[in-house]
Amino acid sequence: MCGIVGLHLRDPSLEPRLGELLSAMLGQVVERGPDSAGVAVYGDPRLSPPGRAVVSLLGTSKTEVEAALPGVVALDADATTVVHAGADQVAAALPEATVIGSGEGFAVLKGTGNPVELADAFGLAGVSGWQGVGHTRMATESAVTPEGAHPFSVGPGQCLVHNGSFANHATIRRELRAQGVEFDSQNDSEVGARFVAHQLEQGADLEKALRLLCERFDGFYTLLVSTGDSFAVVRDAIACKPALVAETDAWVAMASEYRALDVLPGIENARIFEPEPEEVYIWRR
Repeated sequence: MCGIVGLHLRDPSLEPRLGELLSAMLGQVVERGPDSAGVAVYGDPRLSPPGRAVVSLLGTSKTEVEAALPGVVALDADATTVVHAGADQVAAALPEATVIGSGEGFAVLKGTGNPVELADAFGLAGVSGWQGVGHTRMATESAVTPEGAHPFSVGPGQCLVHNGSFANHATIRRELRAQGVEFDSQNDSEVGARFVAHQLEQGADLEKALRLLCERFDGFYTLLVSTGDSFAVVRDAIACKPALVAETDAWVAMASEYRALDVLPGIENARIFEPEPEEVYIWRR
């Protein structure tokens, strides 16, 4: 089933409240995905200091990172370790760790267990920034592991969260592998994320990448895809999986259920709508 929440802030005065608001939204979709959870946060100065490269890792710890990379700052957040260093430097020093996000001004945190407890372990309520994406997972086709949790972030500053299932993910996985794309999990959602990232690498913009996904992928899906300057929503051809968007002058938000939007300031004045099938909606910073 899974739950999606996302918040793109237009009003800078709300940025200190990003984590508080995202935590409240995430708490409203726990029943949709009690197995695991994750968030991507854009612009928090502690997780991703301005002008610094940041890598989010699984399979290591702050102690191990700082031993392997003397002088590098690392932060533990449940199963995730956030490292303030470049991706190449981290990969060379910690080849066994799994990269779950990299880029400037951006961090990914994810783990297994109750989403509310994970949000507390992440310290999410204290995070600031201009954009955040969250997901609660009910596993259907792959193991409940931190690697299988969403968001899937496989390009610089990019992430994807997914409610639904891709019927032909195995075929597309094989095609991408033949083109040199590597995978970290058996999750069908990772195939979608890798496909989008591959299209962006080939020169497509985000709208075109998502239109190509709609053409190529079979199944049921609602997707929220974010980058360092964009926030995008798309649904499958019959709009099987729920999605609502709310928009005000101060923010744009998306969620699987209205109750996750109802926690936002000014929701009573928002324009609220259900995204149309296979129409790509994009908001840019």
